[in-house]
Amino acid sequence: MDGNYYMIHDYLIFVGVFAIFFFLTVSIYLFSQNQIFRKKNNKLSETNKLIEQRLNEVQLEHIGTKLNPHLFKNILNSVQSHAYQTYMSLDKLANVLDYILYESNNKFVSPKEEFSFALSLIEINKIKINPLFDFRIKSKIDKSDAVYEEKVFAPLISVDLIENAFKHTDFLAQDSFISILLELENRVFTMKVSNKASLKNVLEKEKSGFGSQSLDQRLKMIYHNFYDLNRSSKNGIFTAELKINLGEFYDKVRYTG
Repeated sequence: MDGNYYMIHDYLIFVGVFAIFFFLTVSIYLFSQNQIFRKKNNKLSETNKLIEQRLNEVQLEHIGTKLNPHLFKNILNSVQSHAYQTYMSLDKLANVLDYILYESNNKFVSPKEEFSFALSLIEINKIKINPLFDFRIKSKIDKSDAVYEEKVFAPLISVDLIENAFKHTDFLAQDSFISILLELENRVFTMKVSNKASLKNVLEKEKSGFGSQSLDQRLKMIYHNFYDLNRSSKNGIFTAELKINLGEFYDKVRYTG
């Protein structure tokens, strides 16, 4: 009897040890497989990010190639329409062309550089309008702002809002106007453009969806949730307001790049 008891006892111990050993072996195997899977998953995730980044770059390059020739055409038309202001126009045009040729290929420029470009572009467009036309421009630029000279601004972002205002304004209407605000304060860029459009331009904008698709696309790909673009229309007055939190965007790029 005692012999059978010890045999059963030893058998149970053996089974227990074997079960523990089997459990540990399976656990180690599953853990190692999980680690391998996680590494593969991380590699796939990194690959997807690289592919997505490259796709965005290609899309941005495509948008740029479509934008620049159109911009050149508008600028040259403005210059040619008023020969008596050619000297001033060519001076501003030289600044704009330098920026487009040498700076727009960069991924980012400083707000200082973009502001200079935007003001030159505005001056070129102004030569096509009557000196008595109600044109308002206001710039509130804090040159001591931390991001003023940092490479955080996507080049040519300001083009679309400026070009649309001049393109869709009825310059013959008595109550017509263009108002442009450029602001940099507390690391936040603001650009607000308003203009009175003719009925024809109102209908054209309604059909086209009002606004530039390429601007929306660029902002979304570059600034993600660090920007806000609002467009509104009331009584023939169109307003577009763009805000970009350059400070938070710069912090993210700096600490994750």
